[in-house]
Amino acid sequence: MSTVVADEQVTYLELSEDGGGAHKFYQVTVAGLQVTVVYGRIGEEGQARTTAYPTAEKAQAAAAKKVGEKVRKGYAPAVRGVRQRRAVTRRAVPSSPSTARQAPVLWRFRSGAPAFGIFVGEEHAWVGNESGDVYMLTHDGRVTARYGLPDGVKCLVADDWWIYAGCDDGKVYDLGGKVPRVAYEIAADVDIYWLDIHDGVLGVSDERGGLTTVDHEDEFQWRRKADGRDGWMVRCDADGVYHGHTRGVSRYDARTGDPVWHTATAGGVLFGWQERDEVFAGTSRGAVHRLRKADGSQVARYTCDAAVFSCAASPDGRYVFAGDSHSSVYCFAADGTRLWKLATGHGSAYSMQYRDGRLYLVTTDGSLVCLDASEEAVRAAEDGRVPQAAEVKAVGVERVLPGAALETVTAVQASTAGGVEVECVQEGGRMRVRVVSAGYDPSWRVQFPKDIRIAGSRYLVAEVLESGRGGFYRARGDIRRLL
Repeated sequence: MSTVVADEQVTYLELSEDGGGAHKFYQVTVAGLQVTVVYGRIGEEGQARTTAYPTAEKAQAAAAKKVGEKVRKGYAPAVRGVRQRRAVTRRAVPSSPSTARQAPVLWRFRSGAPAFGIFVGEEHAWVGNESGDVYMLTHDGRVTARYGLPDGVKCLVADDWWIYAGCDDGKVYDLGGKVPRVAYEIAADVDIYWLDIHDGVLGVSDERGGLTTVDHEDEFQWRRKADGRDGWMVRCDADGVYHGHTRGVSRYDARTGDPVWHTATAGGVLFGWQERDEVFAGTSRGAVHRLRKADGSQVARYTCDAAVFSCAASPDGRYVFAGDSHSSVYCFAADGTRLWKLATGHGSAYSMQYRDGRLYLVTTDGSLVCLDASEEAVRAAEDGRVPQAAEVKAVGVERVLPGAALETVTAVQASTAGGVEVECVQEGGRMRVRVVSAGYDPSWRVQFPKDIRIAGSRYLVAEVLESGRGGFYRARGDIRRLL
């Protein structure tokens, strides 16, 4: 629907499909020499991009072309506000109390809402919950940072130095600086269930069984649709993308998206983990399948007493862990022998990660739980002797929100401040970033936050690192705008 308001021509379109399909809008505004496009999920503010043209005629022509492209894809004129935002999918699998003995919990942090997101690195453990809060803690349970994202956090993933949070608003945020920045924008009609990333290439699984990959410039690579639905597992490495859904686990070639193998599982896949040569899939029928990445053959199967919400493994493959829907956590030997089963005491583990003799869980009651998984601690727990768990509090930690505002620095200050200078340029309707400082390939693009790009602006970045496979750079750390 086109309207003219105060010398602006506004065209508003929507595409809304039945059965959980697309539900998004596209608005084009022409104001003199400028064309502003706003797009996103119906009921949300959406993302805005403005492009300037040399004449009003060229601005009108560009706007007409954009509208025509969307109409050919099924968009139709609409009135904003008539259709309402669809509810975001939440994991609606009930959690019951465990009847097992209490696990040896060292400390617990209550995040305030059910939590899916977890990542444990060398120095910190991260938790992200359905309220959009992400907390960073030391391994001994001290809260050192808090981020407030606009929507619920589905998962937290690491890619070398970078930590990313995938949210229900369809965006993936980079948490590597002082302020969260938008690193990727997934298609507005994709209801993210899980994501993973390898060397800047993002894999996204969704509620319809779709699998999408996008590259470091947030550009579509390929998309596949599985026979099943509910893609709660996606894991990526240099060669493959591993997708778990209601029909099992499939591997696709990371570069082309060509199918490599498919392995059926006992029940739908609810969680996936990977090590170097194997993937692990926890299912709704209480099984964890250990599969070879090369051919999908099963190495071992681990049996729990209820649906498996999460699983993990030690890096050497000696131990496999699982969390079920009855608030229990298990440890198995590599060959499938169950070694122990204990109660979390804090709900069912939606996600988990093992590191240095400890098992970290995020749970249905929103807790980040640090469990002592050493043999001595587990033997004591089986005898009924557990440590007094410390209750961790987030006291005096400021909630940092995403934003496009940047600190500024003059050229004189930049000359002594250190860092790498980059420039944002407009190429073919998209804004790209390249390195200006000496010693870098000026033809390589830079992976750079999307929400702070302004054509013609220069920035000072703490670090610019070459990607693992080469061909582009990645910005890391704090970013300031050059005056």
